[in-house]
Amino acid sequence: MDDREDNLFAIESLLRPVGRPVVRAHSGDEALKTVLRGGIAVVILDVVMPQMDGLEVLAYLKRLDHTRNLPVVLMTGLGRDDDLAARAYDLGVSDFLVKPVDPWVVRTKVRALADLYTENQSLRAQLGALTGRRADGSAADLPDLLESRLPHQSGGAKGRARSIQGTD
Repeated sequence: MDDREDNLFAIESLLRPVGRPVVRAHSGDEALKTVLRGGIAVVILDVVMPQMDGLEVLAYLKRLDHTRNLPVVLMTGLGRDDDLAARAYDLGVSDFLVKPVDPWVVRTKVRALADLYTENQSLRAQLGALTGRRADGSAADLPDLLESRLPHQSGGAKGRARSIQGTD
């Protein structure tokens, strides 16, 4: 996401070999709205953008449960700035790049981050299904599988403990 059309075109061209769709946004506000609609595996943000800068967008995304784990790469044309990089990493950025960037490095990082995020989301969904949790984190209306598997005997917990230990 960048506010300059030429930069958006360059990033889109640079990422074409990754083989994933690229969605453009021209401002921080537009970037945030795009990400919140879903279907994004990696966000690339320019630091300087109108309405909301890249750090503000990053901070907002990291506060939300459903975007907290989304990888965000910040790019800047402002030159090397250790304080800016430190603020970005404190906010949870996945990587911080200074323009001009090496296309091979950006493609490699984006591909790896997207693959890891997609796999992580898949594992979260599988874990949610196994633990009775929905993708949004709320409990599903499933019976307690442990209780349904335990033998139902009189004698309360002691009776169950003896039966599990085989001392009946």
